[in-house]
Amino acid sequence: MRLNQNTRLVGERCILVPYEACMVPTYNGWMQDEELLELTGSEPLSLEEEYEMQVSWRDDENKLTFIILDLARPADPSLGHAGSGGAMAGDVNVFFGGNDLGADEGADPYEAGEIEVMVAERESRRRGIAKEGLRLLMDYCERELSTIGFVAKIKEHNAPSVALFEKLGFR
Repeated sequence: MRLNQNTRLVGERCILVPYEACMVPTYNGWMQDEELLELTGSEPLSLEEEYEMQVSWRDDENKLTFIILDLARPADPSLGHAGSGGAMAGDVNVFFGGNDLGADEGADPYEAGEIEVMVAERESRRRGIAKEGLRLLMDYCERELSTIGFVAKIKEHNAPSVALFEKLGFR
């Protein structure tokens, strides 16, 4: 979604930044990890396919994606301004327009969204980054898109994610 192309959402533990082409090699590396693929329900992509996906996510008005930068880890200088402030740690996303989100037919397409988070870097896990990233993203959607509801779809065996979303009030 181009809405967030110049947006940086700053928290105490993390910064959310748009997913830029310079970030694709790191992201693609994460998505070769069997555990992450299983937990996220994803399929591995080639580097070329991941570049195409990054453009697709940027241009699709129903997908809002941010990369999570971990403020406690040093920034990758090769990312320039896009990655300034911390190291890439994962991503947060909202997908709008699904038929199963509980919105009334004919309602604003941004009324409800499916939200997800992935902290790919092991040293960034279990430190509150996912929770803060989700809160930053939900606040942004409520403020900029007038979103009033979120749905999280999590595999039952992903106990850390289930616990995280329950702490945020999801059932």
